[in-house]
Amino acid sequence: MHAVRLYAFGPAENLRYEQAPDPVPGPGRLRIAVAAAGVHLLDAALRAGHRGPLPERPTLPTVPGREVAGVVDALGDGVDGLWLGKRVVAHLGFAPGGYAELAVTDVDRVHEIPRNLDFAAAVAMIGTGRTALGIVQFAEPGPDDVVVVPAAAGGIGTLLVQHAKNAGATVIGLAGGPEKTARVRANGADLAVDYTDTAWPAKVRADLGARQASIVYDGVGGETARQAVALLGPGGRHLVFGWSAEGIGEGKGHLVEGVSQSVLGPEMLRRAGGLHALELRALAEAAHGRLRPAVTRFPLADAPAAHRALENRGTIGKVVLEP
Repeated sequence: MHAVRLYAFGPAENLRYEQAPDPVPGPGRLRIAVAAAGVHLLDAALRAGHRGPLPERPTLPTVPGREVAGVVDALGDGVDGLWLGKRVVAHLGFAPGGYAELAVTDVDRVHEIPRNLDFAAAVAMIGTGRTALGIVQFAEPGPDDVVVVPAAAGGIGTLLVQHAKNAGATVIGLAGGPEKTARVRANGADLAVDYTDTAWPAKVRADLGARQASIVYDGVGGETARQAVALLGPGGRHLVFGWSAEGIGEGKGHLVEGVSQSVLGPEMLRRAGGLHALELRALAEAAHGRLRPAVTRFPLADAPAAHRALENRGTIGKVVLEP
């Protein structure tokens, strides 16, 4: 098979597309002929040598990637033969191996893909989708809410905008540049705002009139988050789940009097029945058309370009590698 390997921490150019041995599934495991592999900002942080939320950095050499979808082509001992040939998606957890033509995982991590979902959409929902649903359980929006979503053109932001609109909320989506704000608007946001325009907070206040924001879903940190939090009225809720504008793990809260702030970590995914339940719900939401992930696709061999684009905010939605 072909795979993308990392031999030394550093820039995206350190990712090498090359031949690798085919993995063989052991007992209780199966192998997936990968049709789509998810790329996460955490992958880029680990590649650069940061450990992020992991207890330690990956052991090198490694094949990055933790989200895959494809067709089951081999079974280990003890795995039901009915899995063979099924279209499946899996989150590999903290075990890497996704950036490859073949990936092995435990059978209990695998979900059959609903008939009307393609592989890229399934990959988006197994990781990004479950995270979005994990976030909103801490502040479910309703018809009386004004929701602000920084990075609204990103993978998680796209789904948060849709979820809030489905709940009847007024949604303000922030994104960088006219192409991304156009996508946010098409995605259903009531107001799509270019945060590279320094006057954007005043424009939002003018549009809201007497209303104030009630929820900020913050995955970026930095100045954009500070300005978004300043839009919250008394009793507003600020949910922090990432710091992409400041680097992984570098974010600091932006406390405002009268606003409740929750800084969410991996434990947020363990509520509401745990990871498995969130993954099932995410796939079902997509299968029924209630959540529609946006995807930016790259060939597997172009993994370095995918990492650079993600780090430079040159992507829309979930980044996916396709062998």
